[in-house]
Amino acid sequence: MVEDWRQRWQQGRIGFHREAVHPALEHHWPGLGVDEGAKVLVPLCGKSLDMRWLADRGHPVLGIELAEEAIEQFLAEGAGEVSRYHHAHFAVSRQGNVELWCGDFFHFHIDEAAEIGAFYDRAALIALPEAARQRYAFHLAQLLPPGARGLLITLTRAPGDSGGPPYEVTANEVHERFSPNFEVTHLEDGEREPGSGFRESIWKLVRRGPGR
Repeated sequence: MVEDWRQRWQQGRIGFHREAVHPALEHHWPGLGVDEGAKVLVPLCGKSLDMRWLADRGHPVLGIELAEEAIEQFLAEGAGEVSRYHHAHFAVSRQGNVELWCGDFFHFHIDEAAEIGAFYDRAALIALPEAARQRYAFHLAQLLPPGARGLLITLTRAPGDSGGPPYEVTANEVHERFSPNFEVTHLEDGEREPGSGFRESIWKLVRRGPGR
């Protein structure tokens, strides 16, 4: 999976990348109740422009990405000096209010996540095969403190289409994976996209506290 992902970036096979901020982020983020100035975790971030949108609204952003190519493209397309350092398994680059950690999301641990107060997932869960999605949901829960909230975007594929990535994640699966540790609220379903047959669903997740 790691090599396939890096090859996609090296060969420019990044049809999943959006050249504009996701409209669901612009529409729903203000209503989530995320604390002002909360640091936002963005797993499998690619070079998403959504990170700059969040940073422009006062949120420090911590993106985690396997492909060095994605990170370097994000930095090259941005403005401002870049500082770099290493931490544990990760090479870290900072530009403005965005910090990018190059490495495996599953190697990112709670001691690195101490200041995180929110998250945004547009293309992480749906990039993972079924066997890894339960692990992802559990790991995300371990990184977030009680009350932390975020936006999750999933998709379903056209009837009869079981390909991927991106992989189909149904409403039932969202509840199964996340309800043990999060309050899950369905916000909206988008229109099915012509050509691809994809249909996005938008979810609000709030990390439960002990005993909830």
